[in-house]
Amino acid sequence: MSKEINDTIAALATPVGEGGIGIIRISGENAIAIVDEIFVAINERPLADRHSYRAIYGKIIAADEKIIDEVICLLMRKPHSYTKENVVEIQCHGGMMPLKNILALVLSHGARLAEPGEFTKRAFLNGRLDLAQAQAVMDIIKAKTDAALRAANGHLSGYFSSHIGQIREPLLEMIAHYEAIIDFPEEEVDAIDNIQVMEKIGELREKIKAMLSTANTGRILRDGLITAIVGKPNVGKSSLLNLLLRTDRAIVTDVPGTTRDSIEEYADIDGVPLRIIDTAGIRQTSDKVEKIGVDKARLYIDKADLIIALFDGSKELDDDDKEIIELVKQKKALIVINKNDLPQTIDESYIAGSCELNSIIHISTVKEQGLDELTAAIKNIVYAGNAIGHEGEYVNNVRQINALKNADAHLQDAIKGLDDEIPEDLVVIDLRSAWEKLGDIIGDTVNEDIIDEIFSRFCIGK
Repeated sequence: MSKEINDTIAALATPVGEGGIGIIRISGENAIAIVDEIFVAINERPLADRHSYRAIYGKIIAADEKIIDEVICLLMRKPHSYTKENVVEIQCHGGMMPLKNILALVLSHGARLAEPGEFTKRAFLNGRLDLAQAQAVMDIIKAKTDAALRAANGHLSGYFSSHIGQIREPLLEMIAHYEAIIDFPEEEVDAIDNIQVMEKIGELREKIKAMLSTANTGRILRDGLITAIVGKPNVGKSSLLNLLLRTDRAIVTDVPGTTRDSIEEYADIDGVPLRIIDTAGIRQTSDKVEKIGVDKARLYIDKADLIIALFDGSKELDDDDKEIIELVKQKKALIVINKNDLPQTIDESYIAGSCELNSIIHISTVKEQGLDELTAAIKNIVYAGNAIGHEGEYVNNVRQINALKNADAHLQDAIKGLDDEIPEDLVVIDLRSAWEKLGDIIGDTVNEDIIDEIFSRFCIGK
């Protein structure tokens, strides 16, 4: 660790700016003593003489006896706090000057400024949270939909970690049994049926496979589904964006080429966070500015997780439409025909024959029709193939994915070794390696550098 774990740390726990309340969080062995040096309660009784879980009203006093602010101090004694250390939170008025001056006072009396994520890192190091739970703290803060919040809370509550434990515990039993036979051959240790072991390992691999099947959904719930709305000018891309956002975010006119740059916004589509990009209309143009927007639209087609290819159902397909069909036909795309409230002249058979579609979605942004069908299609793409229904079991970051894949590879090697009748001590190496890789997910076997790297992504004060 780059700093001493025994230090008393302090940081702002609320965003910088003006607000009704601001919070300075202090954690460590000397947290209570430090605050007692700058805080005077209304009855002048020090925090050191008070019980845990108390809210105490008083004033923060500077060295020159001037009052900095009226505050409430929340006292949480170890080990019953977020970090399992003594914690004091000072709630003051949420302006820049009181927060800045109180934090400076706390630091001048012996605390040091916390590193990013250091409060949560201490909660992990002190055994209050495992690593999967600790990472879920930031996922809760960043959650943009109820589904994303449920997934993060499932991780924080230990639901995800318990499923990792259900794979690790049988592995540890196998390892212990094999090592007992290897280390104590003279003892009457029950013989191991390798066929049964192979079957059991196969069952554990199926559990890993089921968890990995949720990885794409977990990533989307955590980070959002990058969705590009593409089409030629005046097909209704900006209208669709506004409809999905339920606000007038993009300019809508009947003048072709109104959107010349890409607009990106988050939308909650029945629990799925969409990072929607409204692109410039794709067409041949001599306008230099519009051409830059068209080129960016083509780039977003390659970048996006999902493409909503929008066409005007009231007009026949032209060369620009056909170019868009060529651009998206090898991509994960939803074909959406807008303006179904008007007489339809579009050749749907041409689109269906080019894109190998299961269906074409019909909408009217003017009449707000067809959104339920579009929402269902988006959710089917996000959730399709997941046998697990509880969002808390979803794998939601690359580190977890890699650990599960590596564990599965070691289990596959163990099965092959047993099938080839290699020495048992070599089989144990693969079993233990799988057990350790799974331990990386919850932090049992992960090294210090990885821990530091993970928590460095947190905000200061968390």
